Order: sequence, then structure tokens, then C-alpha cells
Amino acid sequence: MTEEKKLYIETLGCAMNVRDSEHIIAELNAYENYKETKNPQEADLILINTCSVREKPVAKLFSELGVFNKIKKKSAKIGVCGCTASHLGKEILTKAPFVNFVLGARNVSKIKDVIYQDKAVEIDTSYDETTYDFKNYRSENIRSLINISIGCDKQCTYCIVPATRGKEISIPSKIILDEVKKSVALGAKEIMLLGQNVNSYGNNFTHSQESIDFADLLTKVSEVEGVERIRFTSPHPLHMDEKFMEVFSYNPKVAKHMHMPLQSGSTKVLREMKRGYTKEWFLEKALKLREMNPMTTIGTDIIVAFPKESEADFANTLDVMEKVHFEQIFSFKFSPRPLTAAENMEGAIDPIIASQRLEKLQNMYKNSLRTLHQNQIGKKFAVLVESFENGNIYGKGENYFTLKAPAKDGSLVGQVVFVQATGVSKGMLEGEITT
Repeated sequence: MTEEKKLYIETLGCAMNVRDSEHIIAELNAYENYKETKNPQEADLILINTCSVREKPVAKLFSELGVFNKIKKKSAKIGVCGCTASHLGKEILTKAPFVNFVLGARNVSKIKDVIYQDKAVEIDTSYDETTYDFKNYRSENIRSLINISIGCDKQCTYCIVPATRGKEISIPSKIILDEVKKSVALGAKEIMLLGQNVNSYGNNFTHSQESIDFADLLTKVSEVEGVERIRFTSPHPLHMDEKFMEVFSYNPKVAKHMHMPLQSGSTKVLREMKRGYTKEWFLEKALKLREMNPMTTIGTDIIVAFPKESEADFANTLDVMEKVHFEQIFSFKFSPRPLTAAENMEGAIDPIIASQRLEKLQNMYKNSLRTLHQNQIGKKFAVLVESFENGNIYGKGENYFTLKAPAKDGSLVGQVVFVQATGVSKGMLEGEITT
């Protein structure tokens, strides 16, 4: 075994980036004897796993690189990975010549090679890792993140992901199920399935002729002994068919939280975004989910101030907010991204108006959330206990509300317990453990 070396890795962005970082750590640990450190000053290798969905993380990248270059050991290497690596490529080496290599989001398995190739740039978005046997590493014991596909075939006009992660390919179900079984054997209770559009799973395989869809995959994962709970992110509203909605609503192991990216409540804006559905379509699916299983909570993503968004368009978004009562929202002002159709669209919204709209939407959500939390008091939740701190257990209910409850010690961590909500504190539900 080679001498132990230290790895510092900073992960920006989504759950898929977190999983990519886990793969990177596993590969470097297994093949090159790197061990993680939280101190970049002692690291032999410093990696930033980047996000390019919005402008701010990209700007942050170069400031972070400058800091790391000042504080690192003389012999330490710096690498840039992820989506920003995919779309900037060699430009990163031009702007930050001290960077040793660039590794794109579709090339994670090459990490053990590029660390020895100074100024390497591996950003092939057609590279296929769907059957690569990654070594095992988990950043959490209770929850296991598992990719079910790579890439994206959608052409949303605001989104850079298809350009950085390539065409969508599904991972064969046997590989996914084997990973689920390994995760459970190592103590995982919750499985989080990841994909850019999880409910288009099964449409395209490279090395398989399976006839399977996402609803079938959910059922197969639920049948693995030891799996307590299944989550996934993110489904596309356009592909929410009856079969998928039934498995979600009625399979007891599937958590009753659906993250449905709305993006806009205006059918006109949705058309400009190339989302493929209307305001009415989204509302019908969301309200149907609540009808099928009243425990269901719904989260969403919303972009305000998309080019040419009128006050009437924005009012339509607020109307969807009022009708659906989202339990979770990620909301942003439109951020023009390179390699997208919306980058140079006419009709940019005045930044002051954009900020006012975002503030109005977020205030509406905060008020709605307070009411939603109050409405949970008296209800009983099946809580997967994630931690124990200061005399309380913390975890999430089956529909993603965070709960805390007094407990004697941490012996309940990793178990599912019933908690009856008795109050609200700091954005979470308080309760008592019950039977």
C-alpha cells in the first residue's frame, strides 16, 4: 500500500454533486490511499467539486481557488471537478494557472488517472460511466445516495446541465439494486435515488435491453430487505403518469414528499422555458397527489424574473403558490447561464423589480409555512432518527417535516420512531416520542 496522503474536497451544488464527491473519495481512497481531512493546509490534494447552475457558485470558484493556492502546502495539487469544470475546461487553467487538472462531471471515474497528469483536462460529456464499478464510500451512515441515471435530455432554455452532464443514460437496475443491498448491509435505512429527471428512468440504456420504468424501479428497491424509506430527486412534472403517482402514493416505503420543479406558474413563461407543461397541468398533478395521499408534501423550484415575465405572469406563479401550499421552496432570480438558449434572450427584467418579486414570493412562502407547521400539531409522524444533540433526537418524518423530541440518549439514531407533534420551534416541529 502506498503511503497515506491527505485529501481536502469542497462540494458545491446539488445532491448529485455530493454523490460524485463520494465517488471521488472512494476511488482515491481505494487506489491511491488518500484519506479525508477538513484542513486544506495539510492536504496533499485539494479538490473543488463545482456547480454551474447559477452564476454565484462559478464566481465563488475562482476566489476559493486563490485562497487555496495561498494556504496550501508547496507540494499540494489543486483540481477542479464538476459542472463548471465541464463548461469552462481549459479556461480554468488560463484564469488559474496554478490548478493542476480539470475533471468534468461526466468523467468522475478518471480521477485516479488525472492526479498524475499535470494540466490534464478531461471534460468529455459523452463519456459513459453507467456501468463503472465505483468503490464504496458514504458521507452518511443512515442515508445512501444512489445515482440511477446520468445526464439530461431536456432542453430547458435556462439550464446548463445538458451541456455539462451530457445526454441522459439510465444505469442498469441490477447495478442500482446491488448498490442498495450494499448500502443496507453497511447500515443505511434510507435510499435516495438521484437523477436529473428520475421519472424518465429506463428510456435509454447503453449496455442493457431492460424494459423498466421508474415506478418499477421504486417497487424493486422497496422489496430489498432492510430498506426503511425511499426518497428521490427530482421528477419532471411532464412525466408524472398514473402508474408513477400510484406507486408514490401507496407504496409504504416511498416517502410522501414530492419535489416537483414548477419554475413558473405562467403557461407563457413555461413555454419560453421549454418545460413542456402548462400551469393547469402542474396544478392537476399536484392536487391529485394530495388527493391520493393526504400525507403528501410537495416541494418545488421557482425562477422569478425570467426574460419578459410580466406582472400577470408573476401573479400566476403566486396563484400556484396559493393553491398548492408548497412545504418546501427553492427560489431564485433568473440567472443567465452560458451554453443556454436564455443567455441572450431579450426582455431582461429590471434587477430592482426582480428582487422585489423574489422577496414577495419568499415572504408569501414564509407565511404559508408558518400555517402549514401549525396545522401539523397533534399529528403523528414516523421519524427516521438522524442525530442526537442536547437531549433531543432529530430526524425527518415520512413527508419530510423535520422533527425533534426529548430522548435519554442516542440509542434511537438510525431507527424509525413515532413522534407526535406538539409545537413549532425554529422552522421545525417539536414533539414527544409515542407508540
